Amino acid sequence: MSIELKLLAWSVILLFVHLFLQAGLATSARGVAWNAGPRDESSPLPTNAGRAQRAFDNFKETWPAYIALALALAVTGRTGGTGALGAWIWFIARLVYIPLYLMGIPGVRTLVWGVSAAGLILMLARLW
Repeated sequence: MSIELKLLAWSVILLFVHLFLQAGLATSARGVAWNAGPRDESSPLPTNAGRAQRAFDNFKETWPAYIALALALAVTGRTGGTGALGAWIWFIARLVYIPLYLMGIPGVRTLVWGVSAAGLILMLARLW
């Protein structure tokens, strides 16, 4: 199995890390009754839970592109090389992004997002 597809499987685990982190922080702040209910309360989440939600939302914005590119590289037999490098860059940057967002570090977090986007661009370039 190609590294792009292995990292695709790991990215599903990363999705669950985001999900459980956000859910845990929100439940800690608002309680189990809120989590088990319809969640109609519209007040903003506390800082860490809100940051976890925004980091999760950001992940979900780039994850479909990663999925499409990893599958396209696998289907066309163009895995490896710059595509594999781009997959690693995207994955590691997405891992690093979580604590940076939770700690509220501006600038560096944006830079790491740019690095993850560069990884996707490398994967796209491998298709040509």
